[in-house]
Amino acid sequence: MISSSVSLPRSGHGAWRTELGATLSLAWPLILTNLAQAALTTTDLLLIGSLGSRSLAAAAMAAGLFQALMLFGLGLVSATLPLLATALGRNRHSVRDVRRTVRQGLWSAGLISLPLWLILWHTEAVLIAFGQEPALAAEAAGFMHTLQWGLLPFLGYIVLRAFLSALERPMWPLLVAGLAIGFNALAAWALIFGHLGLPALGLPGAGVSSSLSSLFMVAGLALVITRQRRLKRYRLFGRFWRPDWPRLVTLWRLGLPMAISFAFEVSIFQASMMMMGILGADALAAHTIALQIATLTFMVPLGLGQAATVRVGRALGAGTIPALRRAGWVAYGAGVAFMGGAALMMLSVPRLLIGAFLDADLAENAPVIDLAVVLMALAALFQIADGAQAVCNGMLRGLHDTKVPMLLAALGYWGLGLPLGALLAFPLGVGAPGVWIGLAGGLSVVAVLMTRRWIRLVAALERASVTA
Repeated sequence: MISSSVSLPRSGHGAWRTELGATLSLAWPLILTNLAQAALTTTDLLLIGSLGSRSLAAAAMAAGLFQALMLFGLGLVSATLPLLATALGRNRHSVRDVRRTVRQGLWSAGLISLPLWLILWHTEAVLIAFGQEPALAAEAAGFMHTLQWGLLPFLGYIVLRAFLSALERPMWPLLVAGLAIGFNALAAWALIFGHLGLPALGLPGAGVSSSLSSLFMVAGLALVITRQRRLKRYRLFGRFWRPDWPRLVTLWRLGLPMAISFAFEVSIFQASMMMMGILGADALAAHTIALQIATLTFMVPLGLGQAATVRVGRALGAGTIPALRRAGWVAYGAGVAFMGGAALMMLSVPRLLIGAFLDADLAENAPVIDLAVVLMALAALFQIADGAQAVCNGMLRGLHDTKVPMLLAALGYWGLGLPLGALLAFPLGVGAPGVWIGLAGGLSVVAVLMTRRWIRLVAALERASVTA
């Protein structure tokens, strides 16, 4: 049986060390699951790169828009995780409360997918409105029209993954995501290039394979939940169509600020991609490569933040403030330490990392690779800040604090990061590096403000526990 069991250390000698072990035992399957999910996109980009730099640029445009809207939906349904963690902290044998939250998380996935599908269907018009080359926009739209149908099953997978993570059984999502990588690689190879008797669809083939992979993941978790003895007692899918409006409202009240926060963060990267498209195909390709590498490193603090949400949320439900404080700071320290190492790697061997995406022996790729090396150096500058804000976001979600982090994200990303990047890139003539300097500035401000927010909230909880 695949499972993970994590306890809440309360007090005594070695509590911090115990918390570190508990956090890492929960976090590493989540981290690998995040990497596996990112690997699905990376696999597609690696295969699409064989079609040429223009196809890679078109795919990047479509994938960027898809991820921007997908992350909005993901932010909404991710509210299931802190709600589930707190409920299980109050009563680790809770069944009805857990079932209500999961069901309304799945309802929310369906409700939010409808308007997002409508936007994605008009990808070509959206990209042209943002100043992109019409031919690239048309090619990107062809990719999107097959990619977008994976949105709903992917959001359903996120809800079921939250259920298993809150129960501290993160190995099941990891197993399913790992199998999905192999499935996606085979399907993309066959559908893009026309192998195994299938037609060569090019970019649309990559979209089909991604959508099928999302369906594979949600079906895999549903099968586990309905067949595994200790999980099927929750009867998550029984009377699924029965409405539960109070729980749905609670989930959206907590989840909408999370969705908007995700939108602020991802939209600054999407806006940066649009600016790169204006600067030219080489700038866009270099940006895509550097951003994909940074995204892979980001999966580690993201997983630690998800573990922090569970650990902090369960401690909050149990009313153990010292355990809550330890859970947050241990995850925070681990995330910052890892991203420091990632920054050193980006500075030390950038061409080795970039070489996984483009053939360095081809003369036509030289301008892209040279620019990507510069962008990798700038990406290294914001690694620690990016890790800190990712973990701190998870810590605050464990406290059900989502509205203020949303405002902090708006201030940092759109109040500072985007205007600074646009100013440097265009009026001041810095070009592509200027966009990344803006990204680094926005992420750093958000990291500092969210860390300060966590310190203040925990101090308030400790004062309240003393006076109670």
